[in-house]
Amino acid sequence: MDKVRIGIIGSGFMGKTNAETVTRYLKGAELVAIAGGTRAPQLAGEYRVGHEPSVAHLLERPDIDAVLISTPHAEHASQTIQAAEHGKHILLDKPMATTLEDCDRMLAAVCKAEVNLMIMFGQRFRICNREAHRLIQEGAIGRVIMIRELALNSGGLGSLPSWQSLPANVGTFLGHAIHNIDRIRWFSGQEITSVAAQVQTDAASGNEVSTMAVFGLSNGSMATAWESWAIPEPGFPHTAFASWVVGETGILDVDGYGELRLGRAGKWTVVARQDPIDWKGKGMLDPVRLEAYRLQHQEFIDSIREARAPAVSGKDGRAAVEVALAAYRSAAEGVTVRLPIGGESK
Repeated sequence: MDKVRIGIIGSGFMGKTNAETVTRYLKGAELVAIAGGTRAPQLAGEYRVGHEPSVAHLLERPDIDAVLISTPHAEHASQTIQAAEHGKHILLDKPMATTLEDCDRMLAAVCKAEVNLMIMFGQRFRICNREAHRLIQEGAIGRVIMIRELALNSGGLGSLPSWQSLPANVGTFLGHAIHNIDRIRWFSGQEITSVAAQVQTDAASGNEVSTMAVFGLSNGSMATAWESWAIPEPGFPHTAFASWVVGETGILDVDGYGELRLGRAGKWTVVARQDPIDWKGKGMLDPVRLEAYRLQHQEFIDSIREARAPAVSGKDGRAAVEVALAAYRSAAEGVTVRLPIGGESK
């Protein structure tokens, strides 16, 4: 395949991110059309590509090989299955879906259609996370025995798109800490086998605003995740997406948007650094922010052109959803939930 012809489903913040990434940064890809959301006509005009009045119309186009889906979480399953039935490869925003049953239907659909499904776990492609994973794989800190994950944010639920607070989309732990869950699995190379969690809700809306969870891992290691949108200003420094990783012979201090530090032999060494994203100047299209999307989307394109599986799979997406749903169940029932939980969902 000379060029992978792309359709974008979803026209919000991530829809524009996808459009900019495809048109400016990818090799072997071409943006053809956009559908979905009230801003789709404007976004299509901005990038001088076709606009389709519905997702169904876009999927029926024979000149589209793959779709990038960034829509509300509750829409992921139906759109992915429809895309697979039309023979389109799929790069799908996280979380994969809102139930395990939907995840399983999606996996069956892409398997039957023999198309690629890659989940947008974009944190795997940020420099500090990539380098931390490399160090772990090379044995720089020995076997991983403990991980602490943080995703702490100020501004409350009002700082998020309103659709994220709709019950159909479940909550912020599924929507955002799903990255932290994936990073635990990716860094440790282990599966999460137990979850005990507590959830706090926003007094005004009743929606989830903060969650803490403790995880048991498959080889006896353990991890925690603390995700919140209720941190008063000025907030804690370096905690928007942070991780402490403890190995048998060394430690890692990982700031997904700052520095990666390796602690070994009694001293700290800065291994990698990401420049700050210039939100006030260059904004959401700052190349520093888009570098991770360039690498992620290029991996998806290359997997199609090379007829191979992508680096991040649908099974990775399902595993993270299972853990997040187990956290909600643990908090609701006051129990430790053992994994796998099969087809159960909450």
